[in-house]
Amino acid sequence: MARTALVLSAGGMFGAYQAGAWKVLSDYFKPDMVVGASIGAINGWAIAGCCDPDDLIQSWLDIDALSGYRPRFPRGVTGGFVDSTHVQTLVQQMHARFRPQVEYGAVLTDTLRLKPRLFRGPDLSWQHLAASAAVPVLFDPHRIDGRLYSDGGLLCALPLWAAAEMGAERIVAVNALPSMPSALIRGFCRCLRVLGRFHSAQLSGSEVIQIAPARALGTAKQILYWNRERAVRWIEQGSADARAVCEQANFQQFEVHA
Repeated sequence: MARTALVLSAGGMFGAYQAGAWKVLSDYFKPDMVVGASIGAINGWAIAGCCDPDDLIQSWLDIDALSGYRPRFPRGVTGGFVDSTHVQTLVQQMHARFRPQVEYGAVLTDTLRLKPRLFRGPDLSWQHLAASAAVPVLFDPHRIDGRLYSDGGLLCALPLWAAAEMGAERIVAVNALPSMPSALIRGFCRCLRVLGRFHSAQLSGSEVIQIAPARALGTAKQILYWNRERAVRWIEQGSADARAVCEQANFQQFEVHA
């Protein structure tokens, strides 16, 4: 039987969209593996750990600690300009609540080499998840096995390549960030891809079903700052977009819940 992956993109607070999409998708199939980058790695950890879809949605409605950040002087050359203590606390709580029951992969970026790296397995630490969501310049990177790692969506927001590397033959992808909401950020990411000589691997023979908003969910500022009203709107849009795709896509060959 073909192995199916759920792939979750980067997107910061747009991750609420993924929670809404999973609420619908969970009625259609059970993934053999879950892969995520940045906020997708954190949502993916919970989903791989059999988090109830309604609980995941509720978690997105109760993170008012991320409605603002305290600025600070960076700790060293690679340090961030904002205090990410609240982010790290929430990541630690999510990590402690769940343990993947299916194959799990998180994409991190080797900060100094500008290379993406796939970490796999149920024993990843909370630092792996936090590093995957550590936006450069803003948040501190995390040191893992002697190397500094940061945002896994920096070079490629939707890590389809990582799912293929894990052996997925079918991919259901939820892309909350189909395009960067700022020309400045788009240019910055393009420069990093050039410097890191990164080219997203071509998928060969993999069937891909993608759920994504028709346009950017919000502004660059809204990616960073949580707001309950926006979270509710993005959850609802994720559900609506997933439902529209599921009504058209062929899920007959996927493992469907009883």
